[in-house]
Formats: sequence, C-alpha cells, structure tokens
Amino acid sequence: MIRPLELFVGLRYVRARRRDHFISFISLISIIGIALGIAALITVLSVMNGFGKELRARILGVASHVTVSGNDGKLTEWPAVAERVRRNSHVIGEAPYVLGQAMAARGKAVSGVMVRGILPDQERKVSDIGDKMIEGRLDALKPGEFGIVVGSALAWKLDLTLGSPVSIVVPQAQATPAGLLPRFKRFTVVGIFRIDMYEYDSGMVLIHLDDAAKLYQLPEGGVSGLRLKLDAMDDAPAIADQLSASLGPEFRARDWTREHANFFRALKMEKTVMFVILLLIVTVAMFNLISTLVVIVTEKQADVAILRTLGMKPSSVMGVFIVQGAIIGLVGTLVGTAFGVLLAFNVETLVRLLEQLFHTSFLASDVYLISELPSDLHWSDVALVSGASLVLALLSTIYPAWRASKIQPAAALRYE
Repeated sequence: MIRPLELFVGLRYVRARRRDHFISFISLISIIGIALGIAALITVLSVMNGFGKELRARILGVASHVTVSGNDGKLTEWPAVAERVRRNSHVIGEAPYVLGQAMAARGKAVSGVMVRGILPDQERKVSDIGDKMIEGRLDALKPGEFGIVVGSALAWKLDLTLGSPVSIVVPQAQATPAGLLPRFKRFTVVGIFRIDMYEYDSGMVLIHLDDAAKLYQLPEGGVSGLRLKLDAMDDAPAIADQLSASLGPEFRARDWTREHANFFRALKMEKTVMFVILLLIVTVAMFNLISTLVVIVTEKQADVAILRTLGMKPSSVMGVFIVQGAIIGLVGTLVGTAFGVLLAFNVETLVRLLEQLFHTSFLASDVYLISELPSDLHWSDVALVSGASLVLALLSTIYPAWRASKIQPAAALRYE
C-alpha cells in the first residue's frame, strides 16, 4: 500500500534537480508521447462518430425509422392501420408506400431500380427527399399521369432530363398473343433528386402511389406498408416492438437498425478496429515510459540503497517508483485528453484553415461522399480512452518498480 512517505519521495523524484536534467527530459518525452497518442485517438474516434452520424442522417432522410406491413408483405385498408399506429405517442409521421423491383430503360441503356410508390403530401412527413430535389418538384407526381422522380446518378446513367421518357419493366409476366412478356409502362421524368448516397441516387425511383398500385396489380386500397417517423430514432427497436404487440400477430414492424443492420454493424466494427489500432500508439508511448523508469531506477540506485539502509522496505521502494510512473502517466493522460477534446471540437475549422493555407481540398466533393470532416465527440469515448491510458500507465510501472525493489544496498554502494 502506498503511504505518504512513498508519495513524498516519488514526487521529489519527479521534480528535477540541477544534475537530473536528462531524467526530466526523458520524462517530458514520455508525457508528450502519451499525450499525442491519446489526442490522436480521441480525435479519430470523434471524426468516425461524425461520419457515422452524417451517413445515418442521410440514410434515414430517405429510409424510414420503422415500417409496418402485413406478414405477407402487403397491407390492405392502410388508413385504418395508420389510425391505430398514430395512437403511439412516439410516432410523429406516417405515409403509405408501394415497393417493388424493376428495370429502368431508355434506348439501349438499362439499370435495375427499386420503385417506391408514394403520396407526395404525406411523404414529406417521413423523409427529407422533397428537400433534395435539384430539378422539378416532388408534388409533380400526379395520379394517373405516370410521372417519375429519379436520382441524379440514374439520370446521368440513362441521360434523363425533365420531360424525358423512361420505361419501367417489372418482373411480372403478362399473357399476349406472342406469349408471356414482362409488363412495362412508360413514364415521364418530372423530377430529379440528389441524396449523395449512390445506393439511392442510382437505384431508387419514385412514382405516385396509385400508379405503383396499377403497375404491380395491387388490389384497391392495397399498399406494401406504412413508413413511420419517430420522435427518437435511437429508440426505434423498442418502439417497433411496442407497435408489433399493439397491432397483433397479423402485422410486423421492422426498425431501421434491422433494415440496414449490415451497414451500421460494419461502421461499428470499423470504429472498434480503429480504436485497437490507435491504442497501439498509446501502448508504444507506454513502452517509452517503461524505458524512462528503468533509466531512472538505474540513476537512483545509490538513493535506493540509502533508503533501504535507513529501513525502507522493498514494497515501499516499489511504491516510490509506481508513484513516479503513475504521475507521468496521469499528466500525459490529462494533457492528451484536453488537447484531444479541443481538437475534436475544432477539427472542421482546422481542416478548413489548412485547405486555405495550402490551396487544396482534402475531401473533394466530386470524389468523396462527404466533402467535409465532421466530428461528433462522445464523452464515453473520452472516458474509455483516458481510462485505458491510466491502466496501461500503471501496468507500465510494475516492472521498473519491481526491479528497484530488488536493489541490494551493499552492491549499489560498493563503488560510491
């Protein structure tokens, strides 16, 4: 157990005297190494949190927080189901949809797409796609007019502009005198959106709900399901379970964490791997701390021998150097944490200044999905990084302190 004597002597060893400048220098290097490793770890984790938050916001700006449908993937009498869903206080918006696969074709160019039938006025309650229009308007989708809204990447691929015709071919055969042929319908482009997510910009088209019902031969009043927007998207799994229980076994509710489980699981795994890799930087700094303490123990052999001669126990000698190493680790951790938090809060501004200084763009908007460097500091990450650093610092003191406790006074003072 470390007592005031060990603490007093350990603090005296941390403060350099005139002849101990070398020891102070290597201690300072250890502190800087620990601080830089922790600052880098906190900053990178914050940037990864920012990227994850930005991607999630973009995905959930198009996808739904929760979808409700029947067990057969269809929903009849959706207004009645919507009324029951609205009884849940967490639901702040709902909209029916029809979803199906198809091929979009113009001339010889063909591309696979997901067709989503919507009601434009209600779609605004559950998604931001109406605010992502770069040409035309979402309200231009009128029942019976067979208008279509396409993504910017699909428009580029098929050379589509406002007013361009495009054929939608669905994988449902129809009998004709020439045999079984796939069903298709010609639509007119009335709008182009851009989400900056290639999956949606190139693979999703929007048509009116009534046109989609006719295209996929759904019964009157039939839809694929309801898309819901919640007041707290992080609570979507629990709210989806509540809706499933209240609606009954003939309905199913799926939240966004299940719809995009692989994507968000990959982001989480990437963050975990990055944490482990960057923690190695802190570990390298801890090896430097071990080397520093070994040098200090070697320099202080005579002092240790005198203390042992005066009656200090080996455990107390060990406590002295544990205190010294812990102080170096603590100072490095505090400095690195403060610097990392400051950097995480200002990383966007710092990157912008560097871009202006070097007249370049680190994340070009025409190359990268996100052209800015977002940052989202989580205090839980700060606590995890700081705690790991302190634990590693304490572990790093064990071997040098144990080595100091084994110094024999007679051997150490033989040549003094």
